[in-house]
Amino acid sequence: MKRDRTTRSFVTSEDVARLAGVSRSAVSRTFTPGASVSADVRHRVQEAAKTLGYRVNRLARSLISDQSNLVGVVGANLSLPFMARQLDELSRELLRRGMQCLLLNAAEAEQGITPLIELILEFRVRAIVVMSGSPPSSIIDECMANGVRVILVNRQADDTEADTIISDDLSGARIAAERLVRAGCRRIGVVGSGAQTPTQIRRRGAFVDRVREAGIEPAVWASGETAYETGIDAARGLLSAHDLDGVFCVTDLMALGFLDGAREMGRRIPEDLSIIGFDDIQQSAWAAYRLTTVRQSMSDLTESVLAAIERKMTGEKGDLAHEVLPVELVERATVRSAP
Repeated sequence: MKRDRTTRSFVTSEDVARLAGVSRSAVSRTFTPGASVSADVRHRVQEAAKTLGYRVNRLARSLISDQSNLVGVVGANLSLPFMARQLDELSRELLRRGMQCLLLNAAEAEQGITPLIELILEFRVRAIVVMSGSPPSSIIDECMANGVRVILVNRQADDTEADTIISDDLSGARIAAERLVRAGCRRIGVVGSGAQTPTQIRRRGAFVDRVREAGIEPAVWASGETAYETGIDAARGLLSAHDLDGVFCVTDLMALGFLDGAREMGRRIPEDLSIIGFDDIQQSAWAAYRLTTVRQSMSDLTESVLAAIERKMTGEKGDLAHEVLPVELVERATVRSAP
């Protein structure tokens, strides 16, 4: 007996039970790992489910069991190479571990991400990973009260009970500054966008402080979107006004744009101008760029997020993760050798 294909409703466990001649609880036990059910009943239920095209309603099951394998993810600028790769790795690893990703794009969240987190909570998620924006402590407290972990990635929130996992932006920016100074650069610039994200603020601030310690006052660009085109605009603007011999861009994407803009203006890289980026996106290693950059390990970042998701919540502050992941300089071909 096949179900009428003209119907638009999902096949239910009651439909399966009716066809198999068993109770609904027997259907439930059949699809519950470790539950007790006889071989005959299991076979009849599985055959009925196959005939009808039945699939377990995992969302409903999580509401009944009060356990969810859904993980909410809030992010913006998802087309940016680093963010796209981060989301790709996290979603693949979640699936591999039996969890699913519920993604909400925060690009249009002009009033902050609190409404998005409130929406995610309605799905009874296991945890919420925040890749963009900074949720207020009140919504984090609400999540914790509902047994939902909040994991902030590459952003910090003081006085909140949230897990925080960030790359060591401060060390990375200082490493970039020291490398340019060691290369003999004395007319140095730093390029960021107008986004003023916590990550960009940390990187730019640490870089500026370090070059000032070397007796150099850097030229600063902080305008436009976090995009390749901003790098080109920064190159045209800064190189027209300053005879720079070293530049640090707070993201690789802007560094690639700056590199192309500098070449457009006749600068030789690295003979006339040394450039360092940050993130080590895939495009940085392309033969056309071979960008020297600061790498943050994507695998380490993903593993730390997954560990936080899977860590049992005890309600104690010591239960929270506060990790700073190490970074390293990747030497390629856009910085002069030290004199």
